[in-house]
Amino acid sequence: MNNISINKKPTVLLVDDMTTNLLLLNDLLKEEYEVKVAKNGKKAIEIALGDNQVDLILLDIMMPKMDGYEVCKVLKNNDQTKNIPIIFVTAKDGEEDEEYGLNLGAIDYITKPFKKTIVKLRVRNHIELKLKSDILEELSMYDGLTHIPNRRYFDEMFDRRYKDAMRQNEDLTIVMIDIDFFKLYNDNYGHGKGDEALRKVAMALKDTLKRPSDFIARYGGEEFIAIINNLPQNNIPIVANELLNAVKNLNIEHLYSKVQNKITISLGIFHKTKDLNIEKDKILASADELLYKAKNSGRDRFCSNSEA
Repeated sequence: MNNISINKKPTVLLVDDMTTNLLLLNDLLKEEYEVKVAKNGKKAIEIALGDNQVDLILLDIMMPKMDGYEVCKVLKNNDQTKNIPIIFVTAKDGEEDEEYGLNLGAIDYITKPFKKTIVKLRVRNHIELKLKSDILEELSMYDGLTHIPNRRYFDEMFDRRYKDAMRQNEDLTIVMIDIDFFKLYNDNYGHGKGDEALRKVAMALKDTLKRPSDFIARYGGEEFIAIINNLPQNNIPIVANELLNAVKNLNIEHLYSKVQNKITISLGIFHKTKDLNIEKDKILASADELLYKAKNSGRDRFCSNSEA
């Protein structure tokens, strides 16, 4: 679950058009941090948007072509970089300059010439706050019981995937999943066994959807939801049956089920073809309707809008 490595050095990006300043800050910070450098605003934005996560930026204000204020605005207006803490390091020591920089979203303001020990301490304090914030943010995106993404994470991911699919003219499939007669399971076996069953079902679903782009989340209670990009329409029954069988193959006894003597699931699958213009909320509502159709048709099955 956790993408944050406590063994990995945090990464600090230094942005300054003066080589001497970059060398000085690099020597000061290189023992504790992975240091990256940029001599202009354009390069700084490129590094911040790159694959390697940046944990903190030390940013000079007075630079040619694109000053530090403009760099800060660009980074704070981008979802990918808006949470990277920025410390302005500058010779502009006026109260108005500092106020302007902090209002743009910078977390701190250090004036030149600076004291090395103060810079190190401020960087260390802000890095620690950033790492703690990252951990809390990540934990808040996962379901505490099943350790898979929660509904909040799903909402963010679905919004992103939907926009991508509409922009890139791609297929998008939503699978809504419900454990059959789970209330009867809890009532008769107890909530401790119910929690254990939820964890096992979550892992079975996750292990079945193996592609890196496949996404599964706990939607609430005994409901799960999956996002599958670019699934060929004729493969929908294959994936659906794989999910149904993965849960049945757990062989979790459920003698109070009205379908089988073990835990089963029902699926509602809505497939948005690339040429279908449909609102995001309508996709979810349609998947939900198809799930109830599957439940009303006897459960332990799937219903899809792509069925003939």
